[in-house]
Amino acid sequence: MNHIQRAFLKTPIGFLEITGSEQGIQSLNFLNFRVRIHRVPSNLKSCIEQLEEYFEGSRQAFSMTLDLEGSPFRLKVWQELLKIPYGTTISYLELARRIGNIKALRAVGGANRNNPVSILIPCHRVVGFNGKLVGYAGGLWRKKWLLEHEHAFAQRDLFYERV
Repeated sequence: MNHIQRAFLKTPIGFLEITGSEQGIQSLNFLNFRVRIHRVPSNLKSCIEQLEEYFEGSRQAFSMTLDLEGSPFRLKVWQELLKIPYGTTISYLELARRIGNIKALRAVGGANRNNPVSILIPCHRVVGFNGKLVGYAGGLWRKKWLLEHEHAFAQRDLFYERV
């Protein structure tokens, strides 16, 4: 039996609740209230550290084991989301094209909406066909913040590479 552990992280866009087992991270959810942060279980420490680095701007990709449940279709969509580069966006239509089924636009949106580990699997990088911010379970203001945050650090890194 998997024993579920829980940890909380204060971020610039609110508190996050992280859950996981010895098999990996199972969920990451934004909270719309404050929590008292307690000791972090050992199996969630790496996730907390990587998220802190992400919010500081020093991490662009995550390296941790995920323990996700979902249909084969959702798992396929979530795997494709991991391929979207930091600081960039694609449309829902492009995401459907990348999984090989442009007719599955609504199902792609549903898989995105039901992503249990937002940020770790970057569903915030998917936008409407005209670049408009649509659909983010954590709230559009958080999606906007995450995209602006990534864009700023991605641009900084491009600048340093050119110098």
